[in-house]
Parts: sequence; structure tokens; C-alpha cells
Amino acid sequence: MDAYILTLLVFLPVVGALALLFVPKERAHQIKWIAAGVTGVQTLLAIWLLTAFERGTSAMQFVQQAAWIPSFNVQYHVGIDGLSMPMVLLTAFLSFIAIVASWNITKAPKGYFSLFLLLDAGMMGVFVSLDFFLFYVFWEVMLLPMYFLIGMWGGPQRQYAAIKFFLYTLFGSVLMLLAMLALYFYSDPHTFNLMTLIQTASTIDAQLWGIEMKWLIWFALFIGFAIKVPIFPFHTWLPLAHVEAPTAVSVILAGVLLKMGTYGLLRISYPLLPGETATFAIALAVLGVINIIWGATNAIAQVDLKRMVAYSSVSHMGLVLLGMAAVVSESRGGSLAGAQAGMNGAVLQMFNHGIITAMLFLLVGVIYDRAHHRYLYYPKDYKDEALRGKAGFGGLAVNLPIYSAFMALAFFAGLGLPALSAFISEAMCYIGGFSAFRTLTIIGAVGILLNATYFLRAFQTMFMGQPNEKWTGLTDMSAREIGMLAPLAIIVILLGVYPAPALDVMAATMDRIIDLVAFAAPLAGQ
Repeated sequence: MDAYILTLLVFLPVVGALALLFVPKERAHQIKWIAAGVTGVQTLLAIWLLTAFERGTSAMQFVQQAAWIPSFNVQYHVGIDGLSMPMVLLTAFLSFIAIVASWNITKAPKGYFSLFLLLDAGMMGVFVSLDFFLFYVFWEVMLLPMYFLIGMWGGPQRQYAAIKFFLYTLFGSVLMLLAMLALYFYSDPHTFNLMTLIQTASTIDAQLWGIEMKWLIWFALFIGFAIKVPIFPFHTWLPLAHVEAPTAVSVILAGVLLKMGTYGLLRISYPLLPGETATFAIALAVLGVINIIWGATNAIAQVDLKRMVAYSSVSHMGLVLLGMAAVVSESRGGSLAGAQAGMNGAVLQMFNHGIITAMLFLLVGVIYDRAHHRYLYYPKDYKDEALRGKAGFGGLAVNLPIYSAFMALAFFAGLGLPALSAFISEAMCYIGGFSAFRTLTIIGAVGILLNATYFLRAFQTMFMGQPNEKWTGLTDMSAREIGMLAPLAIIVILLGVYPAPALDVMAATMDRIIDLVAFAAPLAGQ
């Protein structure tokens, strides 16, 4: 099974989606159980893959390679290393959790769960692809299911949110396609194999419009990935998509899809064009700090709990960018340890952020299912004049103790409390950032205070004080809801106390990427 494990991980959801076509649409319960079974088996396979994964090496593992389109040297080429292993595990696990969270879907469940499984396959394919053409195919496969999941099962503005998501992502995909074609035609030999392009892409010596082709490729790739992160100013599609998307789709959107942007930079841009990466590192750090501050200040201004969490994702992904920029620490008078802290912290933050935001969006969905609103404060234009500007909840801890405990854990994990997972990864990103860009990191550290501001304000508004009589009849979390949140909470605590197993998985791969960029950094400065 070792030789085909990655293929099973990718195509098992496709088989599940095809199986659903033969289930009568009236059998909604059976449809849900098939989807849960498929993603459950996929999660078990991902856990087995983690146990069999060899630490201490940057070599690709579980590689499968076969000719696909021989005339253009396109291959079915998959494999994993320390960068992709955490993302594979995250994708499988959150897909299963999201299916469980979708149990109350009643509108066209057959279409919903079929699309969700196709989305799962596309995401998994991105994280295991070692052929750029294959990577691009899976990247595009992911786009359509997400468009329909938002546009058909979302909120009142679902169609506008879906179109905006689609157009932003498609624009980035077009630029990525052009960069991919340029890499193919200007490299020798002509290939889409990412392992070969690592050796040949940096030797491209051509110009277009008086600009070096390598820089045009780098910027095209960067914008394509930046839209997905999203990096300011390409972030405007994200809050609306989150607010309008169903709860489970928001979980996948924040937990996995945002990571595809930073993963693409680390998998493709960094090793293929290390000189351009080294030159652009300071700009990446600046954009990371902007994300941190901009996302946090916007989160403070929100009265909608789900929109607040969406903007918090923009802020926390800025930390990933700051950690990634630390790859040039040595060339800027820092240390190898600083570069290692930043890069490992960035990948760990990608994983931790996926787990924590999944918790947050699931918890928002729990309260919305009961109260049918998610306002911290009712907006000034709310339809009921008597409620405008008033607190949406209050004193929930009295009647919903289990829900309050989970939300407290998620909020404190989000603001980076010690002994919870985000503290470790955020600290490593700041250590790496300070090693390479001290002034920028000092500015970015203001985000710690801003994050605490909106998380603590939300917790105090919702759970503390006298209970709001309007919500005294709300019921606490069900067994299903506890079951989907408890594993996430356990991971948050375990990685906060003992992150070494996760760091051991990624360390060797990050060292290899650091070596590639560090070697090119002196040349980039000439």
C-alpha cells in the first residue's frame, strides 16, 4: 500500500462522490454516512502516513510517478516531505470534521456532500503534487466546488460572495498558468517536474519587455498565491466569503484553503527562484506586518462574530508571512537559528491556525444554529430599532457552560496564550522576524495587543455579566457538537505543551529550503 497511499488519499473522496450519484436523493441520512465514512477512512490513512513518515530527511517520500501526457512531458507525480505532511493531515482531519459539522444540511444534501468530497480531493491533490501541471489541475478542481458550495448553500449574499471568490481566485490562476508555461518553455529540459525545475529555473536567462523573465515569473506566482493567503490588498474577497458560506465551508476555507497560498510560495516560489525570493524577502515581511495590523484593527471594528474571526485570519496569516521572510536571516546579519525559527514557525502556524480557526467557526455555527444571529452588538441599521447598538448576547456562561469553555479555549488559543498551540508558532515567527527585520517585527508585535483586544471584548460581551433574558432558553452543546470540537481542543493543548513531534516532521525540509535561499541571497545582493 505504501506505493499507492497518496493516490488513495487523493482519489478516495472522488470515489465517494461517484458513489453518492447512485444513492437516491431521498436517503439523506445514508448520503451523510457515506461522506463521513469516506473522510473518516481518509483521516485514518493520513494518520498512518504520519506514523510511517521518516523524520530527519528532506527527501520526498511515498513517491509515485507515471507518464500522463508524454508528448508534453507531463507526469502524474506525487510525493510528500516535511512541508506537505502537516498539510495532508490537516486537510484530511478538517474534511472529516466539516462533514460531521454539515449533519444538519437539509437542502439538496446529495449535491452538497458530493461537491464537498470533490473539494477534498482537489485540496489533497495540491498538497501532494510534484508536477506543476498536476498541481495546477488540482488547484483549479478545488475552485468550482467551493464556488457552488458558497453560491448555493450560503447566506443572503451568497451569489455575490461566490462570484467575488471565483473571480479573484481565477485571476490568480491565470497568472499562475502564465508563470507555469514560462517555466516550461524557458527551462532546459522542458518539464513541469518541480524537482527538476528546482535545478533549472534559476538558470533562466531571458527578458520580456526589458524585464528579467525570472522576475516576471516570480511576481506572477506571488500574486496568484497572495490572493489565496490572502495578502493585503488582495484580501477583500475573504470576509464576505466567510460570512456567507455555511459553517463547514468556512472551516475548510480558513483551515485549509488559505494555507494553499503560503504552501505554494514555499513549495514553488522559494526553491525554484531562491534569488528573487531573497531579494523580495523584505517586501514580504512588510506585507506580513501590514496583514497583522490591518486584519486585527478590522477585527476590532466588527459587530458580527463570524466577520471578526474572518479578519483575525488575515492577521494571523500575516505572522506566517513574517516567519517565511526570515529565510534570509543569515544574509541580513541574523543567524541560521533565526531563519530556522521563522520558517518552522511559519509552517507550524499554518497548521495551528487551521485547527484554531476551525474551532472558532464551528463555535460560531453552534450559537447561530440556536440564536439565528451572531452579533456581538446589533448593527445600527438593524431591522428592529429597539435592538440597534445593544449587545447581541450576554451572560451565556451561566446557561451554556460547555459551550463557554470551548469558546474560551478557542479565544485564548487565538490570542496566543502560553501552553496553547498558537503561542509556540507565533513566538517562533516573531523570533525569526526579529532576527532578520527588527523594526518591522517590533511594529508587528502590536498585533499581539490588538488580537487580545477583539478576542477578550468578544468573550466579555457574550459570556460575562448578567444573562440576557432573551437567551435563557438556549440549550448547551450536543454530543455531536462536542465530538467534533473535542479532538481540535486536544490538539491545541497537546501542541501547546509539547510541539516537538510536529517540528520534527518539518525541520529537515525547512533546512533544505533555507539552504537554497541562503546560497542565492549573496548573489541576489550583487
